[in-house]
Amino acid sequence: MSEKIVGMLTSYRGLNQSDWLWKQTPHSFGKWGNIIMDANHPQPDFLLMYQFDFPRKTKQPLSWREYIKHLYKPKKTETDIREKLRGVSKEKTIYSLREPPLDKVVEYNKFNYEQAKIYCSYVSGPDNFAPVPDYMPAIWYVGNSFRELNEMGVPEKLKTCSWITSGINRTINHRQRLAFLKFLQESGFKFDLYGRSLPDWAKTSGEVQNKWHAMAPYYYNLSIENYADNNLYVSEKLWDALLSWCLPIYYGGSAADKLLPPGSFLRLPSMDEKGLSYIKDVTSTPDAWHEAKHAIAEARQIILHKLNLLNWLSEFVTKFS
Repeated sequence: MSEKIVGMLTSYRGLNQSDWLWKQTPHSFGKWGNIIMDANHPQPDFLLMYQFDFPRKTKQPLSWREYIKHLYKPKKTETDIREKLRGVSKEKTIYSLREPPLDKVVEYNKFNYEQAKIYCSYVSGPDNFAPVPDYMPAIWYVGNSFRELNEMGVPEKLKTCSWITSGINRTINHRQRLAFLKFLQESGFKFDLYGRSLPDWAKTSGEVQNKWHAMAPYYYNLSIENYADNNLYVSEKLWDALLSWCLPIYYGGSAADKLLPPGSFLRLPSMDEKGLSYIKDVTSTPDAWHEAKHAIAEARQIILHKLNLLNWLSEFVTKFS
């Protein structure tokens, strides 16, 4: 059977590269099994609508500035959306929402699901009100190639603990995470902080282009989700840390327990004094990392070969062969 081309449509800004996901396969041009991932192909056989936001009718703009933007913003119509689908049938169109169901966006997520059912045969997201509630297959942001990640040995570990996060503060969940960051730094606990748009008070080493550089030299990584309230949501924070051979100290929902082998990550009990005490105890020696090394190796293979979004897409396409 010849490979089927999978295109992609998204509302994420800047995610318009033709080679999207190509680093997640050992083969050239996005090939994985029976598919070729070609995000911008004009006539794909299948289409993934990846975190695509359908246009909403604005009843009450919140401010004069927003009203002006809404007034002059080109209106998307159903015809526009169908043109974006590039001729792919509903049967072969997939909708996958990957953002967590934070209170601020729940109603919009529900709206997106209802709209997606018009155009897609499979509509999924990491929340219980999705048509198909399920975790989001793995996408990682470590910049190394698949072959490097798959074949390399353990990198040299030179430092104790890092945390890569951002200064986003638009929801209560984001603000709680920033509050814990401030609490850690004020406590005197020594760790290296990396990230973008962090507050002025944060003692940071700055942004990194490749997360590998801020994870691989460390034994431990603080992997803290901005949502931990269901058994479906898990993000690249965990995948990136494990692929970098870190032992994640993870704060998130229980989805990770279903997807990864026992012992491949540690659970941060809470973002408070108890959590700080736990982090200090674990990171005081590299013993926990050494004990988890084999479980980390197993988890890395599961992420690369099984949880990989390309593998999921390949299995979806196989149903049509």
